[in-house]
Amino acid sequence: MSVLREKLENSNDVVFTAEFPSVDGGGMASVERNAARLAPWFDAVNATDNPAAHAHTSNTTTAIAMKMYGLEPIMQIVCRDKNRLAIQSDMMGASLHGITNLSLLTGDDVTAGDEPEARRVFDIDSAQAINIARIMGEGKYLSGRAINPAPDFYLGAVENAAAPPFDYRIQRALKKYRAGARFLQLQICYHPDRLEAFCKGVAEIAPDLKLIPTLVLVKGAKGLGFMNDKVPGIDVPASTLARVQRASDPSVEVNKLTLELARHALTLPGVRGLHITDFRHDDTLDSFMNDLGRTPKR
Repeated sequence: MSVLREKLENSNDVVFTAEFPSVDGGGMASVERNAARLAPWFDAVNATDNPAAHAHTSNTTTAIAMKMYGLEPIMQIVCRDKNRLAIQSDMMGASLHGITNLSLLTGDDVTAGDEPEARRVFDIDSAQAINIARIMGEGKYLSGRAINPAPDFYLGAVENAAAPPFDYRIQRALKKYRAGARFLQLQICYHPDRLEAFCKGVAEIAPDLKLIPTLVLVKGAKGLGFMNDKVPGIDVPASTLARVQRASDPSVEVNKLTLELARHALTLPGVRGLHITDFRHDDTLDSFMNDLGRTPKR
C-alpha cells in the first residue's frame, strides 16, 4: 500500500504533497537534485503530464525516475493529449513499475500552452478516466479484456473551488468521487470563503472524499499577478495583491499570506492535507514547512 493511501485512509495524519518540477533537460542529475529537496517534507509528489499544455518529459518516465530517488509519485494523466487506449497504457505502465497513485485530469486547452496549433484529443474527460481506472482495478480493460493480476490503483483527481459556477464545482467533485476518486488536490484558492464553502459542500455529500488544497510559494506581488493574469482558473483579489505590494518586504508578506491560507485550509471539513507548489526554489520551502509544524524525514 502506498504511503499516501495508508495515511489518508488509515490515519489522522496531515498529508503533504507537492509538485515535481517539469523535466526539460539536465538528465537524472536534475531529478536527483529536486528529489533531495522534496523528499524530507512530502509523503507523495506529483509527476505532471504536460502541465499548462506545454510539452515536457513524459509523466510515466518522470514518475519512474522520481521513484528511483526515493519519492512516492502521484502520476498525473491528462485527457487532452491522449485517447482512452493511451490512457490505459499509461496506467498499466505505471503499475508495471509499482506506481499506484494516479491523478486523472481533463487538462487545460492547448491554447494555454506554447503550441496552440496542436490537435486536442479529449476522447474522454477526467471523470470517465477515473471510471476506467476503477474498472482496471477490478481486473479488466475497458474492452472487457482481463488483467491478471489487477493493478492496485489509488485514485485521485483535481478540482477548483474558486472558479464559478461554485455549486457546480461541488457536483463535479461528487461525480469524480462516484467514478472512483478517493482524494482531490484542489487548485490554489486566494478566496478563503470560497474554499470554505466548497469544502463544507463536499463534506455534506461525499464525507469520505479527502481534500488537499494547494498553496503556492512565490516571491512577491509579481508572482501573484502572473497567476491572476496568466493561469486559467486562478483569481487573486485586488486587495490581496495590494497587501503584498504595500508591504515593506513583499517577500516576507507573501509568505505570511500563504501561511495564513494554509492554516485556514487545515481547519476546514474534509481537508486532510496540503499540496505545495514551489515557484521560489530557495530555502523558503524549509521555513514554510517548519512553520506548519512539519518535521523533516531523515
